[in-house]
Amino acid sequence: MPRYEYRVLNPTPPAEKAFLAWIDRLDQEFMNRDPEHRSKVVRNALHELYMGRAYFAPDPSAPLAEQALIHSFDPRNATLEPEYYGDVDAVKYAERKPLIWFWMMYDRSPAGLNHWLGYRVRTMLARHVLKHCGKNVKIFHGVEVSFGYNLTIEDNCVIHKYVLLDDRGEIIIHEGSSVSDYANIYSHAHDLNDGMIVNNHTTEIGPKARITYHAAVMSGVRVAEHGMVGSMGVASKNVEPFHVVAGVPAKPVKVKPIAPEEFRNKLERP
Repeated sequence: MPRYEYRVLNPTPPAEKAFLAWIDRLDQEFMNRDPEHRSKVVRNALHELYMGRAYFAPDPSAPLAEQALIHSFDPRNATLEPEYYGDVDAVKYAERKPLIWFWMMYDRSPAGLNHWLGYRVRTMLARHVLKHCGKNVKIFHGVEVSFGYNLTIEDNCVIHKYVLLDDRGEIIIHEGSSVSDYANIYSHAHDLNDGMIVNNHTTEIGPKARITYHAAVMSGVRVAEHGMVGSMGVASKNVEPFHVVAGVPAKPVKVKPIAPEEFRNKLERP
């Protein structure tokens, strides 16, 4: 079976210069953690992205839909689901909300599908939003987080498109791990009888683990080193090192050939 390396691609030199200068300017602005400052920076940047010109307050005589659009560029005029949660740290979330709003709106903008630019925009934002973002982290478009401040992504991880990282409790994605398209990773669970009773846990992935397409890892589960959750699988229990699990609920189906001998003999048949 052939092994294919990724190709190296770059935009034109003028575009690359503009892209990097824009990211650097936003990065410098976001060093100021004041929510009011960050909100204004985000409002202005989104107006430029969507409207193609510098921000101006909406004209009261303009169509109401246009007024609604322009007002919505400002994070202070938008609400997001996690800020309604009773266990949110309001101060920590207030600092991050403008950047999370920008992240979501950037991904939905005309520039949002540009991979070269998008990887760099999201990594810059992640350094300000997450508890920790390591080196050489690649995040595709459509990824959503809950609080952000309870999420750690270590070096050399890849988070593919439309992944949900629900860090209401805590999520740690260890070095070299990969989360595939449409996967969900949770860190909270609801009481069976009263949905308003919530238990938060720590969910850990890796190192060098893989959560594959449309899979889910439930709250408090540890997918250990080189563990893998198969497509559409729901990991409701810990995944042993080098084990591949699949199904609903996910159960061990094989051990990776690279596993040390001690793990090859541990496979529990469903």
